[in-house]
Amino acid sequence: MTIYYENPLASPADLDGFRLEGDGATSFPLGRLRLESVRPAEDGQDANVVLWCPEDFPPDITVEWDFWPVREPGLCILFFHARGRAGEDIFDLSPRTGPYDQYHHGDLDTYHVSYFRRRWPAERAFHTCNLRKSYGFHLVAQGADPIPDVADADGPYRLRLTVRQGEVTFAINDLVSFGWRDDQPLPGGKLGFRQMAPLIGEYANLRVSPS
Repeated sequence: MTIYYENPLASPADLDGFRLEGDGATSFPLGRLRLESVRPAEDGQDANVVLWCPEDFPPDITVEWDFWPVREPGLCILFFHARGRAGEDIFDLSPRTGPYDQYHHGDLDTYHVSYFRRRWPAERAFHTCNLRKSYGFHLVAQGADPIPDVADADGPYRLRLTVRQGEVTFAINDLVSFGWRDDQPLPGGKLGFRQMAPLIGEYANLRVSPS
């Protein structure tokens, strides 16, 4: 099977070329990537972080990765198909530092799926995964999140995002959370992991393949 990109995310060398935005820290205490903010959650949006993979990907892809929730509250997001609004490489745009509005009302276009949403009481009471399209803050799809809270979590949870001819599908351990078709799909681009403080998450076995 053709693979566009594969990375175990098992050691610092695996992050060569990755770009961290915001005041965050990466470590590998269990042989997998641990991502966390170094700022207190009381700093609000300034405490949040994004870690970008350096590769550009075509529009029709399947993205898979393993996820372990370590500390909550907080939430996780995967940005994908991220490009400048005029098609630029996102690394050539104005620097970003973590606040969410820089990503949904800044100078880039992207999709973003939020999962393990545990930041606010309403999110902790009713667990969903949300898909948004930017520029803007357009909620286009929503589905169930089957991942337990940290106290009961027993990862890894295998997450899979598939984009094929504008059809976006997201699944956790092969259970489909949502599907949605974009009549004006974005043309591909970069992907990145975002976390909202004080959440700590771990990641491994990132793979991107044709859909």
